[in-house]
Amino acid sequence: MIGESRETAELRREMAAWRNRFLRLLDRSPTPTAISRTDGALMIANPAFATLWGLGPGQIRQRNLLDLLVPTDEDALLRATEGLRHGRRSRYPVHVAWDFRGTRGTGRLTVEAVGDEVVSPALLLAFLHVDPVPRGEEPMPALTPTPQEARILALVASGATSALIARSVGLTADGVNYHLTRLCRVLRVPNRTALVAKAYALGLLRPACWPPASQEGR
Repeated sequence: MIGESRETAELRREMAAWRNRFLRLLDRSPTPTAISRTDGALMIANPAFATLWGLGPGQIRQRNLLDLLVPTDEDALLRATEGLRHGRRSRYPVHVAWDFRGTRGTGRLTVEAVGDEVVSPALLLAFLHVDPVPRGEEPMPALTPTPQEARILALVASGATSALIARSVGLTADGVNYHLTRLCRVLRVPNRTALVAKAYALGLLRPACWPPASQEGR
């Protein structure tokens, strides 16, 4: 900015660099994480958080945390509300449940205030620890992969890159990534590693088989 001192300009650049590092770390975190205002309005959510509702990070922004998550422990919610209201620097876990467009689950939401007196209004950092689905109760995917997607899935499980998969199935790399994004959305996972693990768990990939083969290949 015009008239800005060298020290101020350097501090501004450093703050921007740290913000970008934080956002990159947030995007890569496997833990569903979000930042909201004290009224619950979401400002930032990482892919792992947004995927739980079948949404992208941009789509979930400006939704309200309390509309997505229903507290199931009134006492814990009261303690969290009082603690945040009085500015206590503690983490407050609250058991929650959700049911959004057919996506259901339960977990523990841990909330803590971030920032300092300069930040107004205060912001909340929220981590969602999803309860594991009991064995035998894991829902099957709403859609089954197409034959081409089954082949792509098997190639991903073998460690192939998007470029290599594209050459193998006759698509562009963007085309491969489109199918992978669709599969991640259908199976409600945030990345390729989680996609392969979920595919094995649901029987979409054959276990004890190398290179990995899909059920289509049987």
